[in-house]
Amino acid sequence: MFLLGTLVNGLLIIVGTLLGKMLHRIPENIKGTVMHSIGLAVIVLGLQMALKGEDFLVVIISLVFGAVIGEYFALENKLNTLGDWLERKMGSSSQGSISQGFVTATLIFVIGAMAIIGALDSGIRGDHDVLYTKAIIDGFTALILTTTLGIGVLFSAIPVVIYQGLIALFATQIDQFVPKLLMDSFIKEMTATGGVMIFAIGLNLTGLIKIRVANLLPGIFVVGVIVTIMYYYQLYF
Repeated sequence: MFLLGTLVNGLLIIVGTLLGKMLHRIPENIKGTVMHSIGLAVIVLGLQMALKGEDFLVVIISLVFGAVIGEYFALENKLNTLGDWLERKMGSSSQGSISQGFVTATLIFVIGAMAIIGALDSGIRGDHDVLYTKAIIDGFTALILTTTLGIGVLFSAIPVVIYQGLIALFATQIDQFVPKLLMDSFIKEMTATGGVMIFAIGLNLTGLIKIRVANLLPGIFVVGVIVTIMYYYQLYF
């Protein structure tokens, strides 16, 4: 079952959120320090990912064009609008903004190499180990985020399941169309580009700056276009 890893990932996000909801009676000063700690850890994670790329020019170009596309379509606003809609449906929460929890958790869980690599492994080889590992990490992260951002974190499980599920479904046929060398190159540069976005999320969590990270998401697809062009240019020229 190629969706097993994705479903487990979504389930552990929900479980982590519910456990975090039970631990919400934490003093505000502790919550603030915990949030800053999470932000710093996310910054380090993003930096590690960003340094794994082989051609940082690809990362820069992808982020620039991704930002232009994202700003044009106002992806951050649309994601926030969805979060606000959830908040209206759920009612106001005394424990953080449902919209903020949904948006922040979604960006953390969706951006990154493990989501794509794990979904590809599930679809191509039926190997769910990467997604199982990601599920455990996401579950603990959801628990911690919920103590500060509230129940909105739970709804991030929906885009995670949809996103990874679609990749896994596509991956069941991808090896027939995409050469392994091209896929490996894409994963490396995608990891680096996603790492910069993760770094930006960490900065947001620390409160140092507000970066519209969702508007950078098209950069992942720009990476695919650039890497594909470079691969076939080197192959034929």
